[in-house]
Amino acid sequence: MWDPTTYLRYGDERARPFHDLLARVPTTRPRAVVDLGCGPGTQTTILAERWPGSRVTGIDAAPEMIDRAASLDSPVEFAVADVRHWRPSRDQDVVISNSLLQWVPEHRDLLTRWTRELPAGAVLAVQVPGNFDAPSHRALRTVANRPAWRTVLGPLLRAAPVDDAVGYARLLAAEGCAVDAWETSYVHLLPAPADADHPVLSWMEGTALRPVRAALDPTGWADFRRELSERLAEAYPVEQGQVCFPFRRVFFVARTAARVEENL
Repeated sequence: MWDPTTYLRYGDERARPFHDLLARVPTTRPRAVVDLGCGPGTQTTILAERWPGSRVTGIDAAPEMIDRAASLDSPVEFAVADVRHWRPSRDQDVVISNSLLQWVPEHRDLLTRWTRELPAGAVLAVQVPGNFDAPSHRALRTVANRPAWRTVLGPLLRAAPVDDAVGYARLLAAEGCAVDAWETSYVHLLPAPADADHPVLSWMEGTALRPVRAALDPTGWADFRRELSERLAEAYPVEQGQVCFPFRRVFFVARTAARVEENL
């Protein structure tokens, strides 16, 4: 189960890649805009502000996230849906997907299908985390590989669920798209109060640790969490009351058929 409150603990840090991605979307007057994996909707409302004359939709597979999004004062339409079954409408000029596709093993096939189904000149803008070789995720896989948890957690954690920017550029260029792809490493300075959990553990509880927690019973989760916390404290030491948390992200913006429509 997704917890919107836990996810939003570091809302500003999680929002920054969304803004950087959106800055590279060249479309000025799209007919329809969709945010795939919209989460609690706080970033999706920005799309309605940028394109007030457009039909903006946010979809997410987690009912908890859509319940939170639907409570916002926004013209955005929010709906529970599985991105694997989503199909673009004929006027779908902009597709945004921010920190979603790393959860979808078959997302490369989805990207290919979407570019073929979108209208000419449509924009597909995607960001995925590229930090799966970071100390945080290496520690996660190490603990998950312990005998106590290996059988249950082994199938849930993939070492490389996403490509680098070059891989996505090649994939989409082969479909005839004009592609802008890049990578950025953010250095988040996370406050580390002495009476609180390690901040990287708190960060991971909002995303990467969600399937782990769902798979373990309360005792197993407490033991797993304690061991992981110890490893994270070694990998990310507290200095002057904060932790430096580098986070690599992969971006790509593809325009279908490499053709610019005058009405966009």
